[in-house]
Amino acid sequence: MRIAVTGSIATDHLMVFPGRFSEQLLSERLDRVSLSFLADRLEVREGGVGANIAFGLGRLGLRPVLVGAAGADFAGYRDRLEQAGVDTASVRVSESLHTARFVCTTDLDQNQIATFYAGAMAEAALIDLAGAQARGGGLDLVLVGADDPAAMLRHTATAHCLGIPVAADPSQQLARLTSRQTRDLVDRAFLLFTNEYESALLLERTGWTQEEVLARVGTWIVTRGADGVVLLTADGTRLAVPAVPAGAVADPTGVGDAFRAGFLAAWGWGLSYERAAQLGCALATVVLGSVGTQEYKLVPAELLTSIGEAYGSAATDEIAGYLGEGP
Repeated sequence: MRIAVTGSIATDHLMVFPGRFSEQLLSERLDRVSLSFLADRLEVREGGVGANIAFGLGRLGLRPVLVGAAGADFAGYRDRLEQAGVDTASVRVSESLHTARFVCTTDLDQNQIATFYAGAMAEAALIDLAGAQARGGGLDLVLVGADDPAAMLRHTATAHCLGIPVAADPSQQLARLTSRQTRDLVDRAFLLFTNEYESALLLERTGWTQEEVLARVGTWIVTRGADGVVLLTADGTRLAVPAVPAGAVADPTGVGDAFRAGFLAAWGWGLSYERAAQLGCALATVVLGSVGTQEYKLVPAELLTSIGEAYGSAATDEIAGYLGEGP
């Protein structure tokens, strides 16, 4: 099973504010916001949604193809991804721009305020997905994640032209996409990933109802944080999968990417959508307990234990046969 993951490649600057954003925001002054949050911790980590998802897939034993643009400072990051099992041959390295930067501050309630600098990601639209397909010996699925909007549209169109199923995951870029662009990304998607907030924003952007979206996609997967995930289809099927209970919460950054990696890995193994969502939720909880989107330790025995405690022995038995040690 060959899965291509298109999306951003970035360096994350993660800070923690020891207070609550809500206590600093004045409802009567929201049109004149001028705030500075004094953070007491900074972590610099490698990230980007495309790289995060590919990293998770690699750790689960697949050999995903990462498709994205990075800067001249990418060499060390490339080595790390390759060691995790990621095929980076289709990454474009800019000659003049730095790798994208994600600067995020998290408060005590796990609310986040973030800024993203595109940098080399601006060159992602120059990548031809057909070349990635040829280098990878064929592709079974293309996840189109948050990236330069022109790249997202190009990759989606190319995948449809090549007959490769698309998993649409517009996430943060919904704020920048036009109605027409959002429709083009969603229409004919085999899978559609959003969180709850993005679901509402996607409906606003497309002008479609939920039923109209479902008529155009295979399965709509909506993550709901601590409430788990819901899978929706046009025939009225609604599958709710609870989250794996979290212990100590270190940082929510990258949790959604981990869910996608777990879900797609299980799908690639031929497991049901229910099992895929369960593995995704379990991996998401692992990432929630670490700072950084790729700093988690994936211990199969511990992951299977959490799956068994949350979903029962049948889930553990099915997933255990595929869950190796990885790279």
